[in-house]
Amino acid sequence: MGLGRSLLVGAGSAALLGASATGASAGAFGLRSQSTVGIGQAFAGTASGAAGVSSAFWNPATITMNPGYNSEYNATLVDASARIRVLAPTPTAGFGSSGELAQLAPVPATYSTYQINDTVWLGLASAAPFGSITKPNTVWAGQTYSRSSRIQSLNFAPLLGVKINEWLSVGIGPTVQYFKVRLNQASGIAPTAGNIILEGDSLAAGVTAGATITPMPGTVFGIGWRSGIQHEVEGTFRTPLAVLPVRVNVNLPDQVTFGVTQAITGNFRLSAGFEWMNWSKLGTPSIRLATLGNPVAPFPLNYKDGYLYSFGGEYQIDPQWAVRAGIAYEVSPIDVSNRSTRLPDTDRIYGSVGASYAWSEKITFNASYSHIFAVGNKQLRLTAGNPLFNGLPFFGVTEADVNLFSLSARVRWDDPKVAEAAPIIRKF
Repeated sequence: MGLGRSLLVGAGSAALLGASATGASAGAFGLRSQSTVGIGQAFAGTASGAAGVSSAFWNPATITMNPGYNSEYNATLVDASARIRVLAPTPTAGFGSSGELAQLAPVPATYSTYQINDTVWLGLASAAPFGSITKPNTVWAGQTYSRSSRIQSLNFAPLLGVKINEWLSVGIGPTVQYFKVRLNQASGIAPTAGNIILEGDSLAAGVTAGATITPMPGTVFGIGWRSGIQHEVEGTFRTPLAVLPVRVNVNLPDQVTFGVTQAITGNFRLSAGFEWMNWSKLGTPSIRLATLGNPVAPFPLNYKDGYLYSFGGEYQIDPQWAVRAGIAYEVSPIDVSNRSTRLPDTDRIYGSVGASYAWSEKITFNASYSHIFAVGNKQLRLTAGNPLFNGLPFFGVTEADVNLFSLSARVRWDDPKVAEAAPIIRKF
């Protein structure tokens, strides 16, 4: 494969690779910033309602666990630190390592639920499931693979929840997702080489659905599904010599989340969770000219599926204060066989703590912190035989960790003294 054609393929992959995992808080270019309470328990039990109002992101049936009219406003700061240390025999090693890749990224999420009657609830969820911002040194050893990466998404989901009986609730709703990407890399190995930039966006739709089962008071099982969404990213491919209109089909993954929450005492409960993300669905996309639809080149991502295993607990100290903690292990869809300078992802461990304070009967504040440790194989090898290889060998080691700082406020807009519909487990 010639260097020029490889650069086109590499830049086109931007819409698919998203950005470095150093700027994301989940496997590949996924985000885990949709819930302050969820972060505090390392996402344990999110599908079984342990994250409160924001559990609706993972399982729309959980909106039936919130009596009355509620809103929750979440803001999470993704604070990452990451570098790629270049190793010999990289031919351009003299240009140096990446420097600091990561950028601070604030990520909002909002949720509302409204109880129509004892059976029907409406909800609205707004969150960012994918995103990242990274920027290495403009001149560095891997500049022909990446100079900067930015991916943004926003997801809206109107929800319907139905409490069928005292032990079964279901939920469903359409999802509308906006997806935008801008990727930059050098057109050559010279320090003065110009940029090759791919940028574009897309609006597409999917669906979310789920169910909760409460076999006995204090025990909740939940399962939620978020469908994959097929984006046709339309934009431009810019080189120092030309600007071309292009399209790239991006099949974002399905997500299935299972959770269980068990009350141990009246003030203490434990939760566990499991999540599967169908990252292998991305497959081998094709970069195409927008006008003629002719394929320019394939891009074999070869992603594997991603998995998250989580466990956490929550303790209600008194009517005002609650504390929580959790731990999780995530199996990344990326390993040494498909790792790139744009996405040097690894497996990761989450260690999380959080607290809630009930300011009044109607307002509760939440705060959480999570540290994400990168673990496992951190090597980066782009050589002949690697589908991402563009003709210039690259060897490196990734160094990364991520901090999540999150705050939220939950507001009960109606009279909290109205009788609550069973089963209600949360106390805040």
